[in-house]
Amino acid sequence: MKKVLYIIIPLALIAIVVIKLKSNKEIVKDKVYQYDKEQAIHVQIDTIKSELIGAEFAYSGTFEPNKETKLSAEIQGKINDVLVDVGTFVTKGQSLIQLDNSLLKLQLQSAEVQVEGLEADVKRFTVLANADAVQGVQLEKAELGLKSAKVQRATLFEQISKTTIKAPFNGVVTAKLTEEGAFAAPGVPLLQITDISVLKFTVNVSENDLRLFQLNQTFSINADTYSDVLLSGKATMIGSKANIGSSFPVQFIVNNTSDLKIKAGMFGKINLKSENQKMGIIIPASAIVGTSSQPQVYKVKNGKAVLNDITIAQKIKNKTVVAKGLEEGDVIVTNGFINLFDNANVTVK
Repeated sequence: MKKVLYIIIPLALIAIVVIKLKSNKEIVKDKVYQYDKEQAIHVQIDTIKSELIGAEFAYSGTFEPNKETKLSAEIQGKINDVLVDVGTFVTKGQSLIQLDNSLLKLQLQSAEVQVEGLEADVKRFTVLANADAVQGVQLEKAELGLKSAKVQRATLFEQISKTTIKAPFNGVVTAKLTEEGAFAAPGVPLLQITDISVLKFTVNVSENDLRLFQLNQTFSINADTYSDVLLSGKATMIGSKANIGSSFPVQFIVNNTSDLKIKAGMFGKINLKSENQKMGIIIPASAIVGTSSQPQVYKVKNGKAVLNDITIAQKIKNKTVVAKGLEEGDVIVTNGFINLFDNANVTVK
């Protein structure tokens, strides 16, 4: 009897486990989503039309000031007054910073007195020398002393003029690097002046596209922020050496708007169009599936999405020119590719 129980009990346990596993399998199977391949998939479509094809080239670049400099004093001295602030528009020759020149003015007064005395000596020795009352060498010494005093006076005039720092050209103060009471020294920047009435616009182009640009040729340029403002740029420099990215810089001179709307550092674009244009098939690049070596699109025929091989002629921005595989009037899928497969039923959104 015990031997029978030893056999029956394990068999019963095995049976229970098998039944439980089968039950779990049925439960999981019911919970797992079973995709219905016959169910129609919602897609967006587009009808192919012939369009005018013209190669377009767009190059991004940066606007830079035509002139920009950091001003520093030519002589050292205490700063008595800063006459401008950041954002101030200044004209060429306008006084910007005044250094302390009181000591130099006192030295100038002393030089003026010395010159006045030497001029009197020269006059007196000239009269005496003509009357042979003094030797001619005394007159020569007086004249040399007068010349030296005048040079010293001119030097002081020049030093005093350099205590007033003036604008070298028209522009805007874009940086104020000092304040009243500070000490100025040669080579230490005090102000930055930027001229944006004329701007430089630089783009980098590939070696194949350098042929599109000629020196002194005029191109249309617009800033990204003000896309409605069209500027005229004249090519002034075409790079002779490639940069790190194996492209060549091309620079243009651009006249800013009258209200100086375009600022240095803004981004812009120059757009070129090819003169050779023809009709062809253009589709959105997003409509292409498959691989780069075997591009395909889904054509919609009789309510089904059918994979169709195509041949790409060229790419223009986010569009693609198709050489073979599509004709005018064909309907293709442009969106809704999730779960989409060849010969799938589709409905149009």
